[in-house]
Amino acid sequence: MGIVYVTGHRNPDTDSIAAAIGYAELKRRLDPRNEYVPVRLGELNAQTRWVLDESGAPEPDLLPHVLLRVRDVMQAGFPTVSHREPVRQVGLRMAREELELMPIVADDGALAGVMTERTLARRYIRESREVTSLADAAATVHAVVEQLDGELVTGDDECELAGRVWVLAMDVGSLPDEIGDGDVVVVGDRDDAQRRAIDLGVALLITSNGTRPTDEVLALAQERGTTVVSSPWDSYVTSRMVTLSMPCRALMDSEPLTVRPDDLVADISGLIGGVDYRAAVAVDAEHRPVGVVTHAELVGPEPRRVVLVDHAEQAQSVIGVESAEIIEILDHHHIGSIETKVPVTATFDPVGSTATLVIERFRHNGMEPTRSTALALLGAVMSDTVILNSPTTTERDHAAVAYLERVLAVDATEFGRAMFESTSDVSEVDAADIVQRDAKEYAVGDGQSLVIAQIETVGDAVLERRDELLEELAALRESRQLALYALMVTDIMAKGTKMLVAGDHGPVERVFGQPVVDGTIDLPGVMSRKKQVAPKLLAAL
Repeated sequence: MGIVYVTGHRNPDTDSIAAAIGYAELKRRLDPRNEYVPVRLGELNAQTRWVLDESGAPEPDLLPHVLLRVRDVMQAGFPTVSHREPVRQVGLRMAREELELMPIVADDGALAGVMTERTLARRYIRESREVTSLADAAATVHAVVEQLDGELVTGDDECELAGRVWVLAMDVGSLPDEIGDGDVVVVGDRDDAQRRAIDLGVALLITSNGTRPTDEVLALAQERGTTVVSSPWDSYVTSRMVTLSMPCRALMDSEPLTVRPDDLVADISGLIGGVDYRAAVAVDAEHRPVGVVTHAELVGPEPRRVVLVDHAEQAQSVIGVESAEIIEILDHHHIGSIETKVPVTATFDPVGSTATLVIERFRHNGMEPTRSTALALLGAVMSDTVILNSPTTTERDHAAVAYLERVLAVDATEFGRAMFESTSDVSEVDAADIVQRDAKEYAVGDGQSLVIAQIETVGDAVLERRDELLEELAALRESRQLALYALMVTDIMAKGTKMLVAGDHGPVERVFGQPVVDGTIDLPGVMSRKKQVAPKLLAAL
């Protein structure tokens, strides 16, 4: 099945996480041909962890990016062979399966090297005027017999052969002096040549064309320790089969290009183009091959696929989203800067929570979310609407909550109050974490951006750290070259916000009609970033 990642925005809040969990569950049930996987783009805040703990919903895995990785394009389950496998068998398999490269593994399964068509061709062109030798890697008599479809007439089939390979086609009196111990001799039905080879101490005597030595010659071979094999082939074919019986490690490239499954395709493309076989072997932590990437896989690869929930801003989305295939967008904010290459299903619906849209889709399809998902979705609606008190709250949010109360048999208001009271104390949280916990970035033109973070609290404990928070806001604004960095400190009981501001105060004072005093502007009745703050600041900047 294809994998589709369902992701909320960076610096995820409860709505972003619960919507991803819920929509992934629904999509899996509606589209079993694909695997929809909920993911997160950052660390969870205390409120979201509380909701997941209470609901029992699993924490989504972290997705650092959607840039193509080796594992996304490699040929998984690519065949491998043992370093002991005869060259001929490896070559036959490569030809049969139309492979240009074959990974070779050691006895422990780790990658030992690769065999390529180029290596095979170069070996035999280079050898064409030289005496064939098994010195690179000894072949066993058993392997020779097997490749020849021959017969062991006498001797030890476990004997290893590491000498040269000779074809005796000349007069016995003119045999080369170099023939000797450990060599292999191929000869026809010639008694004198067979005896002479045995006298010279060869390790293996092979008779061609299905012939067998006489009993006297066999007795001599047994006396001198020479193994005798009968081959059904002529002398030329037989001699080549002997060479092809050597272990493939003799011809392999022992230092092939290797990559890791999580390496970025962009980082390894140039490396693959730089090797003559234009491929790399993907290996795991134990250096065992898990796939192969060839140049062909790098031409027009399929991008990773995503569904975006609770956002439509590229700056808020997963790294690499511009190169991914966006399948769908489900959001309750304004239409942002996300661009798609093809038409997609996109919903921008003005409700208080993306979780509300997910709940509605379950009901529209006649389905009910699992209990853990339903509880997570309830927490998301109560979080984003501040227990249904935010000005962004709609009748549809109320209807979604009423439905979940019936399904779950819980009091939504009590659940929401417990959620906020359990997670609103940030007195021990680092200032840097507070100002980035639920931060959203918006493009304002001329290449500039503004960031608005929000934290819901009960009481003024957070504002007692005003100087520390303003210092952190100013540092982040400068390091990221932002037009403005603001932190909304929203008191859910007082139903108002005090907003800390780093940047030019003028536009802030104009749009809200209030002065900024000590880096803080008082916004009574303001609880929604999406409806009451972000649109005004975007218009002013």
